[in-house]
Amino acid sequence: MNHPNRTEDHERDNPALSKVIECNIRTIIQLRLKASRERSSQDRAADAITSFSGSMIFVHLHIAWFSIWVLLNTGRFGVHPFDPFPYGLLTMVVSLEAIFLSTLVLITQNRLSDEVEQRADLALHIGLLAEHELTRVLQMLDAIQAKLGIEKHAASELADLEMETRPEDVLAEIAPSTFCHSQRKSAQWCAVRAS
Repeated sequence: MNHPNRTEDHERDNPALSKVIECNIRTIIQLRLKASRERSSQDRAADAITSFSGSMIFVHLHIAWFSIWVLLNTGRFGVHPFDPFPYGLLTMVVSLEAIFLSTLVLITQNRLSDEVEQRADLALHIGLLAEHELTRVLQMLDAIQAKLGIEKHAASELADLEMETRPEDVLAEIAPSTFCHSQRKSAQWCAVRAS
C-alpha cells in the first residue's frame, strides 16, 4: 500500500535528501541487475540449485523420499526390497548428492565472496575520498580562521585532523591487534610485540 501523504511530507521536510537517496537506490538496483545479467549460465544454475536446496521444500521432499524408500524396502507393500537395511544404495545416492550440493554451494559462495570484496573495495575508496575531502575542508577552514585572525583553541585537535590519513599506516596499527585477537595471544605478549 502506497502512502502518498508520508512521501509528500518527507519530500517537504527534506526534498534534496529524498532525491539523493532515490538516485542512490536506483543506482544500486541497476548495478545489481547488471551483475545478475552478467552471470554465466553455470552460475545461474548453481545459484538456482543452491537456492532450492536451501529451502524447506527441499527438506520436505527428502523426508518424503527417505520415508517412501524405507517403507518400500520393508517388503510389506508388495514390492520386493531393492535396497534392504542398512540401505547401501540410498547411502550412496545421498552421499553423491551431498558432494554435488556442497560443490554448488561453494561455487555460489565464491561468487558472493567476490561481490562482497568488490563492495568492500568500493566502500574503502569512498571512505578514503571522503577522508581526503574532509581533510582539505579542515585545512581551508584553518586558513580562513587564520586570515580572519580568529585565535586557535589550545586543546584543539584540528592539527591532528588536518593530517593526511595513510591507509597503510592505519593497517600497520590494526594488524598486530588483529593478529593478537585472532591467535588469542596474551595481552602481555601483544604489548611487547607492539612496542
